[in-house]
Amino acid sequence: MNRLFVVNKPIFRTSNGYMNYIKHKYNSKKVGFSGTLDPFATGCLIVATGQYTKLFQYLNKTPKSYKATLWLGANSPGLDIEKVDSIEEVEAFDEKYIKEVLASLQGELTYYPPKFCAKKINGKRAYELAREGKEVLLKTITSTIYDIHLLNYSHPFVHFEVKVSEGTYIRSLAALVADKLGVDGTLSSLHRINEGQFYYDKEKALNPFIHLALSSNTYTGDDSFIELGKKLDIAYFAIQEDGVYLIETANFFSIIQIMSKAITYRFNRIAKFSENG
Repeated sequence: MNRLFVVNKPIFRTSNGYMNYIKHKYNSKKVGFSGTLDPFATGCLIVATGQYTKLFQYLNKTPKSYKATLWLGANSPGLDIEKVDSIEEVEAFDEKYIKEVLASLQGELTYYPPKFCAKKINGKRAYELAREGKEVLLKTITSTIYDIHLLNYSHPFVHFEVKVSEGTYIRSLAALVADKLGVDGTLSSLHRINEGQFYYDKEKALNPFIHLALSSNTYTGDDSFIELGKKLDIAYFAIQEDGVYLIETANFFSIIQIMSKAITYRFNRIAKFSENG
């Protein structure tokens, strides 16, 4: 079965572990997801089964939006409620000041990812090294904060909503807010609203081919050449410039790459979308 859909990941379940439930629910041996959510986070998680798992890298998944709650006075090495090691009472802030601090983060932002993240250091995940008590040295990354605004402030909890580029760490963003306020702080809740045009809608089957960040190209030769994976001639393509393209035949979709007039297959014979999977 080939299916693309969005699940609403529950709290305190790993994204990978939740796939065991999805496999059973849809009776599918091959299930994958895109955009890992931390165990304490909930919300939009893009899932695919069958051949559609090949398409994650080409999906248009930006910008992403989140609702988050920053707990002022709480400290956690993981920057979330799973590892809170101390809580201090802090004086309440003027709401206007909090709005100003949030607004100051809008735009291009360079910062360090959290130590408890999935980035690899010499072949090992950062969170694995952190759990072993080893030093974690991560390079700075740059994200774009398209919008960030206060939803509600009920001391010591700052509820805010943010729209960001792909790869942004909301835990680090929240830590920056706390740093600017001059107090400890950690996320007590995180909910992903959407990834690009992907929203949770009762796990409705989606047509992946209208969500690909790829240009379409036209092959004017015999469809069977593409469907059988035969060698292709650049002369039969409407667009001949270098790039990665989506090609539609009568029965399938394929993704090909053109480079210096040479054609290579990225994926071939991907079944067309059916609402029934």
